[in-house]
Amino acid sequence: MLVDSAKITIEAGNGGDGSVSFHREKYVAAGGPDGGDGGNGGNVIFVADKTLATLMDFRYRKKYKAENGISGSGGRCDGKNGADIVIKVPCGTIIRNIKTDRIIADLTNDGDSFIAAKGGKGGWGNVHFATPTRQVPKFAKPGLKGEAKEIQLELKLIADVGLIGFPNVGKSTLLSMVSAARPKIANYHFTTLEPNLGVVSLFPESSFVIADIPGLIEGASEGVGLGHDFLRHIERTRMLIHVVDVSGIEGRNPIEDFDKINEELEKYSAVLAKKIQVIAANKTDIGMHPELAEQFRDEMEKRGFRVFEISAATSKGVRELINYTYSQLREIPVEDCCVVEEDLPDEYLQEPFTIHVEDGVYCVEGGYITYLIESTNFEDYESVNHFQDALRRKGVIEALEHEGIKEGDTVRLYDIEFDFVY
Repeated sequence: MLVDSAKITIEAGNGGDGSVSFHREKYVAAGGPDGGDGGNGGNVIFVADKTLATLMDFRYRKKYKAENGISGSGGRCDGKNGADIVIKVPCGTIIRNIKTDRIIADLTNDGDSFIAAKGGKGGWGNVHFATPTRQVPKFAKPGLKGEAKEIQLELKLIADVGLIGFPNVGKSTLLSMVSAARPKIANYHFTTLEPNLGVVSLFPESSFVIADIPGLIEGASEGVGLGHDFLRHIERTRMLIHVVDVSGIEGRNPIEDFDKINEELEKYSAVLAKKIQVIAANKTDIGMHPELAEQFRDEMEKRGFRVFEISAATSKGVRELINYTYSQLREIPVEDCCVVEEDLPDEYLQEPFTIHVEDGVYCVEGGYITYLIESTNFEDYESVNHFQDALRRKGVIEALEHEGIKEGDTVRLYDIEFDFVY
C-alpha cells in the first residue's frame, strides 16, 4: 500500500532556564552572581532518504518531540543543549504547515534536510545582568519555548514522464511493456489504486523514469475519486503521455475523454495544463469503430499534438512512441516543480505586541509581552526595573503614548496592571 500523505505534530525542545546563583566560597564574603545559561532546545529535522518509498511509518506515530535544553546552574555552568530529533522521509516529500497552508520544504534529493521546528533558546543566567549599580541581580531569563507545528507530509513521485488517461485505457499494460515494472492489470475500472514506477532503458546510459498514475475521472480537481492523490503525483513529471482508448468498445468518445481530462488538469493547476503531452491512441488492434480512431487522430493533429497509434497489448507502435518521448525529454530542462513558500513567522516575530483600549484601560498583549512577563520576578525591585527598561527599548511605551495614554492611566499586560507614569 502506498501511503503518500500524513498529518503529524512536531514540537521542538524548550530552552533551559537561566540560573539565579551567587558565588559562595570560604573567605569570600560577597561572591558575585555566577548563574549559568540554560541549554538550547533540540530542533526537529527532516531528512530525505532514498531507501524509503512511502510515508507508512507516520500512520502509527503522530507526534514527534525533540529534547528540552537543561537549565543552567551555579558556578557559571551552562546547561546542556537538547538533542535534535531527525525524521527520515522518502525523496520527493513536501512539508506543508497546516495552519498557514504553505509549503515550507521540498525534500527532493537523497540527503536533503530541513529544520521544520527550531528549538527554543536557553535563558541567560543572572551573571549577565550584573552592573555597577545592580551587583546582586536576583533574576534570570527563562528558556524560550520550542516551535510546535501541525504539518502535512505529502509524497510526490519523481518521474520524468507521467501516463495519464481515464481508467482502463491501457496505461498499466503500456508500462509493463516498456519497463520491468509489473503492475496489477485487469479489465475493470480503478485497477491501479497507487502509482507504479518503471525505468525505460533504450540503450546504455539512456533511460528515463515513467509513472503509471491512477486513472482520472471528472471532478478530480475537486477531489472526486482519487482526485488530488492522482494530480499530486503528476506535478513533478516533465512531460505526459496521454493514453486514450480509441477502440470504442465501451461506447466512449475519445475526443471527449481527452478534453475532460485536460479540463481537470487545468482546474487543478495551470502548470499541469501547460506540460508537454504526446498522445498514445491505444487499442487500435481491437477497434470496433475504426472511424473513431481516424477522427480522433485528425482532430488532435489539428490541435498540434503528436499522435501515435499503438496497441499496448501487442507492442504495436510502442517503440516509436518511446523513442519520440526520449527525444523530447532531452530538450526539456529539469526544473524544480514544487515552489517552497516562505512560512509565516511565529507570533513573537510577526506581532511582538498589540495595544487596544477597553473601558479606559490600555491593554498590551503579544508574544514578546508574554515572554517578558514570564522572565520577570515582580517581587524583586531590580527585576521590575529591567522589565520597565525592556518595555521602553521594545517601543511599547512610545506606542502607548501614540495611542494617547496620559499619566495615571491604567496599563494591563494580561494579569499585570500598573499606572502609567512618565
